[in-house]
Amino acid sequence: MWAAIRTSWPLFVGMIFLMVSNGLLGTVLTLRAGSLGFGETVIGLVQAAYPFGSLAGCLVAPRLVVRVGHVRVFAALASIASTAALLHLVTHDPWSWGAMRMLAGFCFAGLYVVAESWLNGRATNANRGSLLSIYFVIQTGGVAAGQSLLNLSSPEGILLLIVVSVLISLSLVPILISADASPPFVVPEWISLAELFRLSPMGLSGAFLNGVSQGAIYVVLALYGRAVGLQAGAIGALIGCATLGGMLMQFPLGRLSDRVDRRLVITGAAGLAIPVCLLLLPFDHADRADLPLLYAGITLIGGLTLPLYSICMAHMNDYLKPGQIVAASGTLTLVLGAGVTLGPVLGSLAVEQSGPAGLFTFLAIIQALTVATALFRLWHGQPRSATRGTASAMAPGSTACAAPLNPGAPDLAPRPAGP
Repeated sequence: MWAAIRTSWPLFVGMIFLMVSNGLLGTVLTLRAGSLGFGETVIGLVQAAYPFGSLAGCLVAPRLVVRVGHVRVFAALASIASTAALLHLVTHDPWSWGAMRMLAGFCFAGLYVVAESWLNGRATNANRGSLLSIYFVIQTGGVAAGQSLLNLSSPEGILLLIVVSVLISLSLVPILISADASPPFVVPEWISLAELFRLSPMGLSGAFLNGVSQGAIYVVLALYGRAVGLQAGAIGALIGCATLGGMLMQFPLGRLSDRVDRRLVITGAAGLAIPVCLLLLPFDHADRADLPLLYAGITLIGGLTLPLYSICMAHMNDYLKPGQIVAASGTLTLVLGAGVTLGPVLGSLAVEQSGPAGLFTFLAIIQALTVATALFRLWHGQPRSATRGTASAMAPGSTACAAPLNPGAPDLAPRPAGP
């Protein structure tokens, strides 16, 4: 494993730059849009264009890699993403911003495809889970680090967007100088959405609900901070706390799910998140004395909700044949993306209709639905599989469809889901 880590450091360094820039960009645009007079619902719709673009990127990027190779696609997508970030400086309407967010989502999904195929080429079955866990920590840590850069300048200025563009460009350097030929890949066995739901309804339902939670946390939390009167740095700290909680709890929850029924872990984590959300309902104004409690509560919410996606994926893999895992993971990524797309829209509507407390009410409802789904599957679903997978940490930005990529292979882009 350590040998694989040493040979993969250029990828990890490049991913740090990408995730810091991506984390910073999302928050800067939310705050900048508010200063331009965009309403909460409009901001939510603009930000929802990002995961929608990611869905398209997950489908199109494999075709591009098959045609021209990993290096050229990575360079082209990074250049476009860097340009899209700068274009927010010269346009000031929701339509163009939505188009740029969709383009950014498309590009970052493609960048993750190339990066993951490079990493999988270095990994073996004996160390793949560990390397993906490191990859997840780097992704979430990079997003958290991006929030700290909000203190460099005001979101209304030009410096932060220039920093985003520079970081995306720097991510090219370690990747390009270490790129090599892709190893051969095994053609995966296709599995339809309907068949996948029959095998693991908890995996698909849990991933969708967790995507809704992730979209609300990463996007609407910034709207919450602005609604209660927090400054840009404090808003960045809120999102950073949620991300840090998810990073710290990923391994304990994943390990626990390897020892007991994963549905019990999902029930317990989501169930514990509900009272935390309810305890934060009174925090509807910026009181300096209450900020430590608010930060602690947000950290707990992030720790109890963000890691659940990887546990849902592991639960799904428990019931799949080895050849089905790659295709099923690609479908699960699309389901997660659908939830992430819906989360900012519904969350921003909750804040607009019910005030700042609407965010935590919305999150509590989503966790209650998650608990209800997990309990129902415990009572009426299949027993736990005797042959278990591993709860490998999989970040929201990761694209499992990267695994079958090979420039010399036939077109393996994911086909549309089944009936």
